Amino acid sequence: MYPNKEVNILFILLRAGLWEKEPESLSLFPLSGESWENIYRMARRQTVTGLVYRGVCHLPDEMLPPEKLLVRWVAEINAIEQRNHRMNAVLAELYEMFRNDGLTPVLQKGQSAALFYKFPLLRECGDIDFYFPYKNEREFAIRIVKNRGIRVDWQPDDSVSYIWNSIEVEHHPRMLDLYNPFLHEDLNSLETLFGYHDVWLSPGCEITIPSPTLYVLLLNTHIMKHAIGRGIGLRQLCDMARACHRLHIAVTSSEIKNICCKAGIIVWNRLLHSFLVEHLGLPVTSLPYKDRPVSSRPLLERVLEGGNFGQYRMERTPGTQAVWQRKLYTAHSFLRNVSLSFGYAPKEAFWTFTNLLTGQVK
Repeated sequence: MYPNKEVNILFILLRAGLWEKEPESLSLFPLSGESWENIYRMARRQTVTGLVYRGVCHLPDEMLPPEKLLVRWVAEINAIEQRNHRMNAVLAELYEMFRNDGLTPVLQKGQSAALFYKFPLLRECGDIDFYFPYKNEREFAIRIVKNRGIRVDWQPDDSVSYIWNSIEVEHHPRMLDLYNPFLHEDLNSLETLFGYHDVWLSPGCEITIPSPTLYVLLLNTHIMKHAIGRGIGLRQLCDMARACHRLHIAVTSSEIKNICCKAGIIVWNRLLHSFLVEHLGLPVTSLPYKDRPVSSRPLLERVLEGGNFGQYRMERTPGTQAVWQRKLYTAHSFLRNVSLSFGYAPKEAFWTFTNLLTGQVK
């Protein structure tokens, strides 16, 4: 199933940490110091350092990593927790600022996904992704930010980005990452139908997030967008697994399946669902709807070649900070994985590539 013993162990520990359970097999342990170093590097590359650490915590004492590595690992865990506290503080600032001007941004993924985990602070955070449902709200939000002397940059997909207290923030023009223009009217109606709700992220920080059905669709389409583009990592797939597990009771199976049929992502869903069950240990009963299992190998290979939105592969390519080089890399990634793109989501792959050619994909 996996290319080598170390990758196998990475997934064993990841599943143990994801579900806070004993590892399903200890037959591959104990490990050499070199193997442990490789596993630690893979966990960091995939931004699942905290989850794999939780898996390590379920190992017997005689099978733990060398003490020197454990010390580094614990130090990294502390750093992850501190970054999450800082991110939550910035979110509280931004929500207070926008709400004081009558706006309520919807938080996409990120810190809201951390709420699906037993230990939210161990999920590695990235940037802040906001969505404002109405165009006039988006424009007003940008003016609010600019009036505070913050530089705002426009992205090719019509989103905007800026740095707030050293944290990257993005405002996105759409809730779901689907580029097929014939779906946009239906997608807008889904927002009206399902809506949003408020939850407490931390004491003093109330955030607005998509309803359960919208949230599952959001994570699903976001993973698909990056899987057929720059690449996808384990952290995003773990978010999907935890969201499915926590939200499946609030999602009507027939309803979400019908939405996915109209969106043309049913075949993609089979691949995604099979990966979640086979590699991340998601119970079949926690899937959004009952699905036919298929080989998840194409998605596994995509995950292992990059990690964290393909950033690892990008870091190995000099000069990727320029916009044109990032777009060239995205186009190259898309074409390199054309069998995955057109094999599992042909309509969306077509429109994604069309938008890429016209400069509308970030």
